[in-house]
Amino acid sequence: MAKNNGFLIYERQENPCVSPEKRLESFDEFHVPLPYEKRMEQAARCMHCGVPFCQSALELKGMVTGCPLHNLIPEWNEELVAGNDEYALKRLLKTNPFPEFTSRVCPALCEKACINGIDSIATTIHDNENYIIETGFARGWMKPQPPAIRSGKKAAIIGSGPAGLSVAQYLNQRGHQVTVFEKADRPGGLLMYGIPNMKLDKKVVDRRISLMKDEGIQFACHVEAGKDISKEELFQDFDVVVLAAGSRKPRSLNLEGMDLPGVMFAVDYLTDATRSVVSNKKPLISAKNKNVVIVGGGDTGNDCVGTALRQHCKSVIQLEMTPMPPIERTADNPWPEWPKVAKFDYGQQEAAAVFGKDPRIFSTTVKRLIEKNGRLHEIEIVSLGPDFKPIEGTEKILKCDLLLIAAGFIGIEDSLKESFHLETTPRNTIITKEASYQTQNPKIFACGDCKRGQSLVVWALEQGKQCAKEVDRYLMGYSNIE
Repeated sequence: MAKNNGFLIYERQENPCVSPEKRLESFDEFHVPLPYEKRMEQAARCMHCGVPFCQSALELKGMVTGCPLHNLIPEWNEELVAGNDEYALKRLLKTNPFPEFTSRVCPALCEKACINGIDSIATTIHDNENYIIETGFARGWMKPQPPAIRSGKKAAIIGSGPAGLSVAQYLNQRGHQVTVFEKADRPGGLLMYGIPNMKLDKKVVDRRISLMKDEGIQFACHVEAGKDISKEELFQDFDVVVLAAGSRKPRSLNLEGMDLPGVMFAVDYLTDATRSVVSNKKPLISAKNKNVVIVGGGDTGNDCVGTALRQHCKSVIQLEMTPMPPIERTADNPWPEWPKVAKFDYGQQEAAAVFGKDPRIFSTTVKRLIEKNGRLHEIEIVSLGPDFKPIEGTEKILKCDLLLIAAGFIGIEDSLKESFHLETTPRNTIITKEASYQTQNPKIFACGDCKRGQSLVVWALEQGKQCAKEVDRYLMGYSNIE
């Protein structure tokens, strides 16, 4: 068994990855679990700090470090070291409704605040969490737990992404009857279609949805609130409506020719690609044998790189408007602040393996789209100065058959805003009462990206939990949701 002073003995060892060349042959997940003994050693590296910054969610200089869910990280690491895997699972589930999602797609805010990380060797919290929840499923500990008593109250959740699922989970456990409405053909929201399969296997999403159904939650797919079912119809059948519809309106480049064949938003491309994987059908839009350019350097842009490579693109370039960040923390960005350093993610690693270089071009944007025979043929790019203004004389022409716009999102879709008569912020997110999830209409609540703006899955889960508490108080006069 590993020792409790493991941070002095064991080196950090992450779950190994399948080589880029091999993993590009499929859309399968590519992280390989460590052997049990090695996992215990990694758990033993936790220092069990008296003040665990990893679970703090501190906001420093406008950025959060530490877990927004306030996961009891030292507690479940200690249980792992002691061989108490089942109790470690109980401590994990006390704060995190869906560890199988966060342990795959979260950027590990917890590890960035780990005290071990002062010298850049943080505890492998992310991988330890994945071991706990996957062990729970494998050993049959993750069983349906329907509430013993029903309240007689009914809640409609609009959107089945992480925020919607989180609200549904907590309200259902409280005894309310919950129906989740999803306009796509399968539940899961961005977990299903916004995140590629190699990052989050859709069997993992289906497994959780199946468990939630067994606990009494109902899902209605192919139903768009405001169109297929009106606000008035929802109010007739439900005591409360929670909007968790995400921030799905993509930001455009505002260039002439955006309607050309070969130009599409990343969210549509990833949705089509993932739908083709789960349905075992050819994608409607494929990067095969195409010169692909992706505008946007975030997670979505990286996911587009990985997807285009798996579809056998001819070339791939990723444009970032910002300069390349430093490789290591600078003096004005000390621990435990969020590290503003360069990230070489899985998509960039794969592109480098295939084409011999990082696909990113920093401080650059698209200036002009060039068509040929009625479709996109080339693009003109230009370098940007420190003020993000184009630098004259730096223009270049790139071959481009498929341009993917991954430049972020600008709030909720117009149809949702209009059908529910919502007030919105300048960022086009839903306005709620101060320090509340309740809108001006007392029967309508909002949480997740549609309230917060485009953000992380872990924040969606936390907002869903807090929203559920407020909805519960509205329905019952009090709440015992922890």
